[in-house]
Amino acid sequence: MTIQVNITPQGRLSLPADIRKRLGLSDGGAVFLEETEDGVVLRTAAQAVARAQAIARRFAEGGRDVSVERFLAHRREDSGE
Repeated sequence: MTIQVNITPQGRLSLPADIRKRLGLSDGGAVFLEETEDGVVLRTAAQAVARAQAIARRFAEGGRDVSVERFLAHRREDSGE
């Protein structure tokens, strides 16, 4: 679905009420904006978390260590610390 949303000179935009309701944003809430080569993607906080979890699961396949500690150790190795 494509809809037109106008942006005010102050940079504000309004999402139509039916879309806010479907996304669980009836009472307001945070959205994340991602700029891509194809345009702009808006995601709710729940959608952004679900996407990050899906990406993390892909990296964890095969029993790889994806802990924060391993990540920091890898960064230290890369930087020569």
